This record gives sequence, C-alpha cells and structure tokens, in this order.
Amino acid sequence: MTTVIAGWSHLRSGKVRELYTNSSGELLIVASDRISAFDYILPTLIPGKGKLLTQLSLFWFEMFADLVPNHLISTVVPEVVKDRAVIVKPLEMFPIECVARGYLTGSGWVEYQRSQSVTEIALPAGLQDGSKLPENIFTPATKAEMGDHDENISYARTVGIIGASDAATLRELTLDLYSTAHDYAATKGIILADTKFEFGRDSTGRICLGDEALTPDSSRFWSTDSWKPGGTQPSFDKQYLRDWLLATGWDRKSPPPELPAEVVEKTRERYEAAFTALTGRNI
Repeated sequence: MTTVIAGWSHLRSGKVRELYTNSSGELLIVASDRISAFDYILPTLIPGKGKLLTQLSLFWFEMFADLVPNHLISTVVPEVVKDRAVIVKPLEMFPIECVARGYLTGSGWVEYQRSQSVTEIALPAGLQDGSKLPENIFTPATKAEMGDHDENISYARTVGIIGASDAATLRELTLDLYSTAHDYAATKGIILADTKFEFGRDSTGRICLGDEALTPDSSRFWSTDSWKPGGTQPSFDKQYLRDWLLATGWDRKSPPPELPAEVVEKTRERYEAAFTALTGRNI
C-alpha cells in the first residue's frame, strides 16, 4: 500500500522505490524497506533500509559532483518520508543498466566459465570466482520489466540500442565513477567488486546520473581483509540474502519465501556496516 503524500500524486511502484509527481513536474522518489533478489520482491521488509539507501546515494552524489551532474533538486521532503526520499528532476532514462566490474563474480563468473569472457570481453584463463580483473570492464545489461530478468549484453548491442556516441559516453562515465568509488572504498577497508549505474538526459540534453548510486542493493561490497579468490566472498550487501534463498531450495519460479527474523537482522547489519564504513556515520 502506497503512502498518501499531500501535494504529490503517486505515479508508479518499482521493486524498492515509489515514484510521485507534483504540479511542477518534479519527482519525489521514496525508498521503501522492501528488498528484491533474483528480480523478485521479497515478502519481508528490512527495517531502515529505505533511509540507508537514500542517505548513501546522497553521499556518493556529493562525491561525484565534479564528475557528472545528477538528478537531485532537494532533500527537503514531506515529513512522512523524511530521510528516505529526495526530490529530483525528471530524466529521459537510457534503457540500459551501466555495470562496471573490477572483480569476477556473480553472473560474470557464470559467463566466464562458459566462454572465458564477460559480455564478449575476452578475459585471461585461470581466473577464479572473486579474482581481480586485469582492468575494470563495462558490462551493460538490459533493464528488465517487473518479474523479468536483466540480461547482460555486449557493447556492440548497446551501441545498437542507444547509438555509438551515447554508448561511448556512458562507458566512460561508468568506469570513471567506478574507479573513483573503488579507490575511495579501498581506503575504508572495502572492496567495491562491481556496481551498476543508471543515466538519463535532462530537459537541456545533459546526461545525468539518476536513480541510486553505490548502495548494497546495486553493488557488491567485500572486506579487504577477508578477500580470497576461489569462492563466495563475505560481503556487506544482499549476497548473504541470495545465498540463503538458494540454500532453502527455492526454485525461483514460485513466489519467494518469507524471511526469518535472523536473516532480516543479518541483512540489515550488513547494510549498516557498509554505510558506516564508507561514510564514517551511523544510520
């Protein structure tokens, strides 16, 4: 059930966020406490998650201010959604997710085992799950509709979807932002293994960073101290939740199960640990 917010009309619901608009055409993005995995919305909330996602994204938007404009207008929002919402300008979003990888894991590891490549980018033989890549790579994906699955795509296909000029710009921006964030996180004892960004054009034609940035929902955060290629890495993101779901025997074709209190708490702890380590603040 969506929150009624005076002066704002509800537009649509995403997996995690609710989108509203006002008479001026501005957008209010509200981050809920919902969590998704394997492109499903789970039936159990993670308390405080919406506030954490919003505040961590704002932290990165500020860090990236000299690298790329973003969609933010104001953090002064209605009291009912205080700290977990932002007012932003509408963007014409590009229909791809811009993924950067510095380490081999997740769907990239699965693809590598089949073809020794990720999105048609050839990689050296002998890499393991969790290996650092020789260089950071841009591995875009299509945006899935609710209930569908994102699909990793080649750079050539990206060019076919958005054109050569925009594809080159988004690749450069994605890798620049990833490199900046990766190097910063390393000073805090965290490895940023991979992440995804979303970009769009504003009314003046400028390409801007939108949606969220470098949260545990959209990134893999590992501990520098415990990183060891060759298997699943201890993480500060929702990999713990994904692993728990798979261990239950859930077939990923039926609705996901409710989360027990222990899984909710451990997921929340991981998100908060990432926030505190990266920002130096408690949420």
